[in-house]
Amino acid sequence: MTMAIRIHETGGPDVLRWEEVEVGRPAAGQVLLRHTAVGLNFIDVYHRTGLYPLPGLPAVLGLEAAGVIEAIGDGVSGFAIGDRVAYASPPPGAYAEARVMAADRLVHLPDSIDDQTAAAMMLQGMTAQYLLRQTHPVVAGETILFHAAAGGVGLIACQWAKYLGATVIGTVGSDDKAELARANGCDHPIVYTRESFPERVREITGGRGVDVVYDSIGKDTFDGSLSCLRPRGLMASFGNASGPVPLIEPAILSQKGSLYLTRPTLFHYTATPAELQATARDLFDVVSAGHVTIRIGATYPLSETAAAHRDLEARRTTGSTVLTV
Repeated sequence: MTMAIRIHETGGPDVLRWEEVEVGRPAAGQVLLRHTAVGLNFIDVYHRTGLYPLPGLPAVLGLEAAGVIEAIGDGVSGFAIGDRVAYASPPPGAYAEARVMAADRLVHLPDSIDDQTAAAMMLQGMTAQYLLRQTHPVVAGETILFHAAAGGVGLIACQWAKYLGATVIGTVGSDDKAELARANGCDHPIVYTRESFPERVREITGGRGVDVVYDSIGKDTFDGSLSCLRPRGLMASFGNASGPVPLIEPAILSQKGSLYLTRPTLFHYTATPAELQATARDLFDVVSAGHVTIRIGATYPLSETAAAHRDLEARRTTGSTVLTV
């Protein structure tokens, strides 16, 4: 039997249970993967609370992990037993010592990237990639606003955007997080707990506004984020850490400067194997070249996932969090 973190009902961290599960053998197109490290992400909280409903309960949470292939089903090509691989993809099930996974959702890990780093960066790093390179391709000379700049996605995105030549403005919750963000490419960290970030953005940009806002906070920052944009700027609302955004009147976009608004998600940018491989390859390249460093802020044993969830929701974490197997 295999141990896993599973929920039988939605709710707070207390619904996370450490219990035995049956894994089974890989069917056609699948592999059996023995996990070595598991990534923790805010989407896991959304699944746990029911904000993003799961297909059914009980369910094992988690969308990201690294590990070693132990068995291969019929029809799988390009992978062999013993290969080091990683993924960041539905269906949930990563909070387990082992699982069966579709082979076309896996990517090979280069020797330059260890398992914990891979588990810390696949979902967050590919999120940064699609936001900065696809949703709005950032170019040198642009100014961007990235919320939660000291978080897992934020630290990666700030480094990557700086490497691309952008001026990076970021919001953080404390002075310590401001210094961390600054050390990772954020030119202008704004401590939102004591400063109005729309006012500071206008000051920093000389009244022009930013070219793009990347907002994973949701309800608490949405209106302010729109107010930070230059005319015809783009707002990418890609998360709901403070709760879902209320319904909006589309005319507000014209009133604030003919703005663009999108609600993207990683899995629409990595839907095909070719898209997945290209996105992961771009991430591996910037990390391997040293342009982006993955910061693991904390590790927890997989059996103590509930404590990791509490710290994540209380915003006590910085960088990426890894669950060790």
